[in-house]
Amino acid sequence: MTYGTLTQQALPIDEQSLAQEELNQLLATQSETVAPTQDPLTHRDRQIIATIINSTPDQIRTMWIEGGITVWVQLNDGGRLPFDRNWFASRVAEVKRTIAEPETPRQRNDRLSDELEEACRKYGLSHGDIDWLSFSIKVFQNGHLVGFVGCNAEGWYSRPRLYGRNQMADTAEKVIGYLGVRPVAVA
Repeated sequence: MTYGTLTQQALPIDEQSLAQEELNQLLATQSETVAPTQDPLTHRDRQIIATIINSTPDQIRTMWIEGGITVWVQLNDGGRLPFDRNWFASRVAEVKRTIAEPETPRQRNDRLSDELEEACRKYGLSHGDIDWLSFSIKVFQNGHLVGFVGCNAEGWYSRPRLYGRNQMADTAEKVIGYLGVRPVAVA
């Protein structure tokens, strides 16, 4: 019976460094797939930067401050733009004032609740507790159920029965009118 002997063969330096570089790239790709790096810039940040440099938000890749005095903006096409830190900070402050803050769910609910209260007052209706999750309520006139009113992504809706077709409108006042209720006459 014959046995083969394995001998370890050293790679030349050039091939070894190329193989190591290839391995490092493979590991970096795999780690990015498993745990992608989180983008530090929000859409609003990109919108502000894009407004300053007269571009679009999807063109902005990242930004950083170098040496405490220069702000660099990296674009997706590989280009980089340098700015003085103080000038850039003042422009960010100016642009932030012109771009509206996104409405929080709490602010949205407060706004919708105020609109609903005003519409119910105009029609002389009372209502039960608001279901904040779906923003819907039962509305009553003189203790009798008139219907259901709510607001979703499509706008305000109402329906006279629990199950049925929704009537859609852009204001709470209009959908309450769809329930067949008339506004209270002011004496």
